[in-house]
Amino acid sequence: MAAETGRPLRADAQRNRDKILAAAVRIFAEDGLDAHLERIAKEAGVGSGTLYRNFPTREALIEAAYRNELGRLCDSAPELLAALPPREALRAWMGRFIDYATAKLGMADALRSLVEAGVNPYAQSHELMLAALTSLLAAGVEAGTVRADIGATDMFAALTGIALASGRPDQREQAERLLDLTLDGLRTDRP
Repeated sequence: MAAETGRPLRADAQRNRDKILAAAVRIFAEDGLDAHLERIAKEAGVGSGTLYRNFPTREALIEAAYRNELGRLCDSAPELLAALPPREALRAWMGRFIDYATAKLGMADALRSLVEAGVNPYAQSHELMLAALTSLLAAGVEAGTVRADIGATDMFAALTGIALASGRPDQREQAERLLDLTLDGLRTDRP
């Protein structure tokens, strides 16, 4: 959506915006606050004018990049449930949570600069993730493949712990094993 008008963006403008946000996440994760906006524009395949039309300030770009990653994660829950059995959908979402957390950890300095400037990029993050997890867990409970005594808050705590312990890209194999272990703990047919 075009923030200033509330009208939907043209398809090409939306593609450019999406490419800018994806490039911003990668480059802020690599370079932190030293990231050059011109590099982001170049990697996205757009001109600097296009970047600044969409994101007039560095802070606006950082916040939009973070919120886009959060939105992609949370919006994927119903999509996964439509495409996969509930237990598999939950496991796929757990992997996406680690992707999100890895990007967020990489962008920590950039996000911290927003907080110091008085912007709260995390507003509603917790609620949105809990809503996504609640829907995934409820579907698993209804299908009889996930324990009913584990709530979204517990799952969020477990996933956050895994992300903090194994959230770097070079730790992905360990994170995957820990996600599998966590999912095994949710089985209803445990001995």
